[in-house]
Amino acid sequence: MEDLQQRTIKAEAEIEELKKQILQLEKGAGQESEIDNEDTPAEALKLQNDKLKYQIYHLNLAIKNQEDALQTERRKSMPSIQTILQGIFDMAIEKAFPDVAISAIVHPSTQERFGDYQCNNAMTLSKMLKESGESMIPRKVAEQIVQCLPENDVLEKTEVAGPGFINITVKKNFILSQLRDVILYGVRPPTMDRKRRVVVDFSSPNIAKEMHVGHLRSTIIGDSICRLLEFVGHDVVRISHLGDWGTQFGMLIAHLRDTFPNYLTESPAIEDLQTFYKAAKMRFDEDADFKKRAYDGVVKLQRRESDYFKAWQMICDVSKNEFEKIYERLGVKLINRGESFYQDLMVDVVEDLEKQNLLELDEGRKILKVPSEKVPLTIVKSDGGFTYDTSDMAALKQRVKDEKANWLIYITDGGQGMHFGIIFKACEMAGYVNRNLVRIVHVPFGVVLGEDKKKFKTRSGDTVRLVDLLNEGIRRAEAKLVEKERDKVLSKEELEIAAKAVAYGCIKYSDLSHNRTNDYIFSFDKMLDDKGNTAVYLLYALTRIRSIARLANVDSSELTSIAEKSSIEFDHPKEWKLAKLILRFPEILEKILDDLFLHPLCDFMYELSSAFTEFYDNCYCIEKDRKTGEILKINKSRLILCEATALIMEKSFHILGIETVAKM
Repeated sequence: MEDLQQRTIKAEAEIEELKKQILQLEKGAGQESEIDNEDTPAEALKLQNDKLKYQIYHLNLAIKNQEDALQTERRKSMPSIQTILQGIFDMAIEKAFPDVAISAIVHPSTQERFGDYQCNNAMTLSKMLKESGESMIPRKVAEQIVQCLPENDVLEKTEVAGPGFINITVKKNFILSQLRDVILYGVRPPTMDRKRRVVVDFSSPNIAKEMHVGHLRSTIIGDSICRLLEFVGHDVVRISHLGDWGTQFGMLIAHLRDTFPNYLTESPAIEDLQTFYKAAKMRFDEDADFKKRAYDGVVKLQRRESDYFKAWQMICDVSKNEFEKIYERLGVKLINRGESFYQDLMVDVVEDLEKQNLLELDEGRKILKVPSEKVPLTIVKSDGGFTYDTSDMAALKQRVKDEKANWLIYITDGGQGMHFGIIFKACEMAGYVNRNLVRIVHVPFGVVLGEDKKKFKTRSGDTVRLVDLLNEGIRRAEAKLVEKERDKVLSKEELEIAAKAVAYGCIKYSDLSHNRTNDYIFSFDKMLDDKGNTAVYLLYALTRIRSIARLANVDSSELTSIAEKSSIEFDHPKEWKLAKLILRFPEILEKILDDLFLHPLCDFMYELSSAFTEFYDNCYCIEKDRKTGEILKINKSRLILCEATALIMEKSFHILGIETVAKM
């Protein structure tokens, strides 16, 4: 991304250089009358003048092409000011200290008195220079960097402070131009270095078992990461790696055949798969004859015998339909691709590993030892069956080879971190992936805890079903809205829509606003609080922001017209604070794309909402007559800020997978 920003800076510099050349040529072209006609034939003068005009024409054409390219880039992407500044300071550091290899470090300032951003390279550079035999104090290093800054349209001023910090203030005209682009072109993604094909593995429940609270985090985090990747322009394949194969299906099929003997001609009415699974498991544990038939069923299923295969498909279909109901409620889209999909591929993997002499026999098992790892992978069990290790290796190979993925993301609980670490190394060792070309990331998350700080369970000690959790969320959200007397201003349909948005939104936001590697306490009371960093507070804030333009009777087309005419003016510090914060959106996304931690986006939304409150409390957008309520004055530049804030918040909510509502 930094390379693209630097190319943009260089393109703008080239435009300025071309314009200077044109001025020189135009000056030369205009000197025809001043040249001594006696010494220079008229034809030669005319030829010289035509050449100059030809050069001017092509230079103007080059400028237009450069400007068109920059304008296209502005429409497609939203520049990160932090990244632009890093590019500018990279050029300055390279010019000031050409023999030292170091990238610019630019961060937002922690206090307004230190400017908008800070460059903090001086101390490190001073140390590096000292190690190479050149002594220079950090402050002097900082001053030299400042002296070497290239011409640009971004920096208003720089100031060397303390031992060598460089305080950076961004030009107000640059802020206004970027804010104007938000209104004209919408919220665009940050500049992307290249488009990737990304396979994201998340959610992944087991067939014949209901989705429970343990699937919540993988589903929510996975969907949000996919939404972000899709927003910035990557080609994303959303995969749910279902547990749809194995010995347990023998007992399920045997129980299905006993319970619904006509299953081949009449669709079995399996209403509660969890109960069905428990009944089959009880028979498997207590009935020796049933257990034998279950094992026989596994063999027949693996042979793809039609009756058993159809029974397996029926059980899978019932489960998938139930999963889809949950996904639809949460607004999650994915492709169900279970372990069964990889059965033939697992055979190929075993054959390939044997050809490479990578497998060893160990008490009847075929294992794969990975250098530097104490625990080997079990590729084939002693009974000839495959394992999770086999299917995960086959899946990774298929995703790289067939899906052409160059970025793989696995979203599971932290406990599986070691397993996936070994799988990634094993696939690299086997030649299934080149990690210099394919980025592979395990995205771990912590456990959902109850308010007693123990694993979140029902009062009877059972795992909390996800469907029950969502239903309870809606019940509590509606009760909270009624408590706020929103039922008196909202229609029944509006209340229902608001309750669902609040319920699902608060569940998602509570998860995503925490550092995902930590355990977090699930508390509806905290989630539904309308104060502080919660979805409820932010959803209320957005509806209030949207109501301001409605009250002024100013629509988005009128605001676009204002932006097109470049008539935005700010004169209050709170206006500038909000405007600058709005434009930090791309740098927040760049950080998330780097480490896949989503909570900084939630922190940003809360900071943005708080800054908007400060702005709104100090800067009137609409002035009314206190007696009559008649609107006396509308500050349309401030409505631009309202619109830009709302657009950024709406896009942020979309990335988090949270539905917004017009009324709450």
